[in-house]
Amino acid sequence: MALDESTITLDAAEIETLTELRRDLHAHPELGFEEVRTAGIVARQLEKAGIAVHRGLGKTGVVGTLKVGSGGRAIALRADMDALAMPELADRPYRSTVGNTMHACGHDGHTTLLLGAARHLARTRNFDGTVHFVFQPAEEGRGGAKAMVDEGFFDLFPVDAAFGLHNMPGLATEEMAVVAGPQLASSDSWEVVFTGVGTHGAKPHLGRDAVTAAGHFLTALHSIVARVVDPLQPAVISACAVEAGDFRALNVIPDEVRIGGTARAYSAEVRDVLEEEIGRLAHGVAATFGIEARYDFLRRIPPVVNDRAATESAYRAACRVVGAENVRTDFPPSTAGDDFAFFGARVPGCYVWLGNGPAVDGALHHNTRYDFNDAAIPTGVRFWTALVEHELARSA
Repeated sequence: MALDESTITLDAAEIETLTELRRDLHAHPELGFEEVRTAGIVARQLEKAGIAVHRGLGKTGVVGTLKVGSGGRAIALRADMDALAMPELADRPYRSTVGNTMHACGHDGHTTLLLGAARHLARTRNFDGTVHFVFQPAEEGRGGAKAMVDEGFFDLFPVDAAFGLHNMPGLATEEMAVVAGPQLASSDSWEVVFTGVGTHGAKPHLGRDAVTAAGHFLTALHSIVARVVDPLQPAVISACAVEAGDFRALNVIPDEVRIGGTARAYSAEVRDVLEEEIGRLAHGVAATFGIEARYDFLRRIPPVVNDRAATESAYRAACRVVGAENVRTDFPPSTAGDDFAFFGARVPGCYVWLGNGPAVDGALHHNTRYDFNDAAIPTGVRFWTALVEHELARSA
């Protein structure tokens, strides 16, 4: 296979165009499955570049397809488009114009990078095969990737591998992290409802106290990771919401306490353990206090585990763009989740990190002052381009 390893160049006018596009997307954020304006911009940009467009997969998803030559190999590149339901508090010219909606995770940047690469590849056509540019809705917990897969993504767009990218504050904009194995944890939700017998707060012996039972459950919850999960296997269980009683009636022990939270793991085996043990603990505590417990565990997103061969391809592309000295191969995995996992579960996949520069004013992902760093645009576009040219290299 022959591959032109020369530098992938972007002219100043193209970088300026992409920067303006990124800031426009930032100013007009849309929540998951509501990305109508964003999807429209994406579709028009792809069509203008001469790329075939499929709209409506996963409601607002867009897939652009570019086939060059006669190569039979096909790959998918995924960017997420949605914003978060939170206010933007930083004062910048392109701050969000939509109330309580903000691009606080950089999906505006991810969309821009993939559009930039699509435009560049459509011009240069320095590959042999098919690339599908996947603009996914609703990554932030609303199930966009699963919706696209369930609606036939892999039937409509058969691929041999899939790749994802996310920005990472703390890495320089000319740094990347490309690591085989686990990258992001599973992201599951759980809920426990304890039901006792409510009574007067001054006469607890006449009831069955679900509040005290819930307290014991919350205290014991962290013993699962500490004493049941293999200490060499990372895991997280967090209780994130509690509902019980009424502060206007502080002499009433309520009948019911509702607790909900999240569970994270990097392997299917540990994920199974977390589901089983949270339920075992809930029912055990309930039995101890003579009350009832209802337990639900919702499997939302599997872990993202990078395929070794796909990771090697991404590593070579990253080295071409930023140099081997700027590619981290020992970067720690994140306990956050990403539904790119639904693509990587079906075909070999790799999820890489692109430097976003220092966290300005401490603003990391999901912070009200966070912003995607436009200085990362050239690196991201060049990486996607190099990856396609490597994965779909022309024959010698």
